[in-house]
Amino acid sequence: MLKKTINTIIALSLFIVSQAQIAVRADTVFTVTGKPVVNGIVLIRDGKIEGVGADISIPNGYTTYNAKVVTPGLIDARSVVGFSGAYNVPSDQDQLEKSSPIQPELRAVDAYNPEDKLVEYVRRNGITTLHTGHGIGALFSGQTMVVKTKAGITDDVTVKPLAMIAMTIGPSVSANYTSPGTKGKQIAMLRTELLKAQTTMKAGLKDSAKANSADLKQQMLQMLLKREVKALIEANTAVDIMDAIRLAKEFNLMLVIEGGAEAYRLIDQIKAAHAEVIVHATMARAMGDMLNMTMENAAILTKAGIPVSIESGYEGYVPKTRIVLFEAAAAVRYGLSYEDALKAITINPARLLGLDKQIGSIEKGKDADLVLFNGDPFEYTTKPCMVIIDGKVEVQNQCQ
Repeated sequence: MLKKTINTIIALSLFIVSQAQIAVRADTVFTVTGKPVVNGIVLIRDGKIEGVGADISIPNGYTTYNAKVVTPGLIDARSVVGFSGAYNVPSDQDQLEKSSPIQPELRAVDAYNPEDKLVEYVRRNGITTLHTGHGIGALFSGQTMVVKTKAGITDDVTVKPLAMIAMTIGPSVSANYTSPGTKGKQIAMLRTELLKAQTTMKAGLKDSAKANSADLKQQMLQMLLKREVKALIEANTAVDIMDAIRLAKEFNLMLVIEGGAEAYRLIDQIKAAHAEVIVHATMARAMGDMLNMTMENAAILTKAGIPVSIESGYEGYVPKTRIVLFEAAAAVRYGLSYEDALKAITINPARLLGLDKQIGSIEKGKDADLVLFNGDPFEYTTKPCMVIIDGKVEVQNQCQ
């Protein structure tokens, strides 16, 4: 009995070691921040990238996997996965609270569902990191967060519990609330709330800190004003984008334009505002405030020197989400270079989220998030054969 127990312990130890020590060999390794490595090897140890290159020896004891192409784990720059569930019924739709148009205090970590079927769905398609949270349709809809798509409870998969404050300027707000009913009212209400927070913050009263500690809305608005958190503003038309830029200038906000369907018309203004841009899904439908969208948006902005990230965004119909890999591939068809398309779903969103020292590229010391493909990632028939997150194999797809 004792001998059997010892053997079991030894076998378990060897299994743990093999999972912690992985070698990935590929015809091409796209590091993203450097040149592609032909006949490259990536070594993984204890959840981190130990090394990458063409002239690396694989140490004894490493489990080796082979692929045609390896990329960093893909990052969805803006999603509502985990909030807008796969079943499209009221019980799994937590992305928008309609009791008030101004609720920046709503925490993403309190609503995120890591067991949602869509989390598994995007993981199987190579998405290892999500910037997700409260959705569009309210002036302040709530907070966003960053999570890994690996299996686990919310606390275990959360990378950043507070990433940005989600805001919306546009027709979806008026569709959800009686007030504001017009664009002018939307901006007036936003300014009113920010001015209130600004006045309280500037007053510097002895009891203000104590009072604000119990006012969650004031806490979050003051974080925006102090530039401790970014303002993520959904704005698609040129009018809405300019409203967002004026608002950011007036209150010195760190502005991230989300959607930006007509951003291609405002290159100079976006640059002058030092705004960051998350562009709508390339294959989104041209309707409503996105009537004048173009599939060349990502390419035009990138060529103008504006780094872009590509989002899956929000879908009102099943299966409720897009896959940014396909959206980036479509952007290549419409003028975005291959390298910039990969960046738009890896290192660019990592930088946007302030996590580029941890994720977004294949570099020594970073999280071991990798996707192993059986061909060109931007070819529709190519499949992600394996997805590794934090050094653990989370997905093994059939690629025959």
